[in-house]
Amino acid sequence: MNCIIIDDEATARAVIEQLCSQVEDLNVLEMFPNAIQAIKYLNQNSVDLIFLDIHMPDFTGFDFIETLKNPPKIILTTSDANFAIQAFEYDCIVDYLVKPILLPRFEKAIQKAKSTKSNPTVDTSIDKVETTSGNDLYVNIDRRLIKIDIPSIYLVEAKGDYINVKTEDKNYTVHSTLKKIEDKLPDNLFLKVHRSYIINIQKIIDIEDNSVLIKKDVIPVSRSNRPELMKRLNLL
Repeated sequence: MNCIIIDDEATARAVIEQLCSQVEDLNVLEMFPNAIQAIKYLNQNSVDLIFLDIHMPDFTGFDFIETLKNPPKIILTTSDANFAIQAFEYDCIVDYLVKPILLPRFEKAIQKAKSTKSNPTVDTSIDKVETTSGNDLYVNIDRRLIKIDIPSIYLVEAKGDYINVKTEDKNYTVHSTLKKIEDKLPDNLFLKVHRSYIINIQKIIDIEDNSVLIKKDVIPVSRSNRPELMKRLNLL
């Protein structure tokens, strides 16, 4: 079974590599300190298994998974046990290892990876009403309706039960879902490029591989949404 390791900590990568060396038929092809390098590698190569850290700069482990059209089996490796429920949203995730990882638990995860396993989808979304009027979006924050100029919005990011609306002047955290606000934003300006992100396509600065740069934010673009993004751009 060919695998790669993605973790921003060199020590963590070394530990997982050492554990892999103790398991028969497990071959580490490459190790990466960030998701972007791994994406470039996977665009040219295929693997059977990925050991993936959740907390990494720019892209989280979940962001990385969203960029993969046909992800291989994935074992999450993390110091945070709080994302176990979210992990069940992905069929490709076969196990969730909390650091420090001991060999017996590691071997059990490998056995899971060698078998076929599907995970149920968990829907934990909560709606909060936003109303629109012309070029304005009204959001309910602390029992107040706050008016936001729609064209000033450059990014909407899902954060668990909340969304973060980023504008030219200020950011707003709203108790709502991405789907709810997506239905209220004009299609000619906004596009959902990832399960966690909606962008204002007029605010794009740069596009590279499976990500876009907006202001100082690097936003992942899932493979399923990339064709629509390219279609919407005014390409020369």
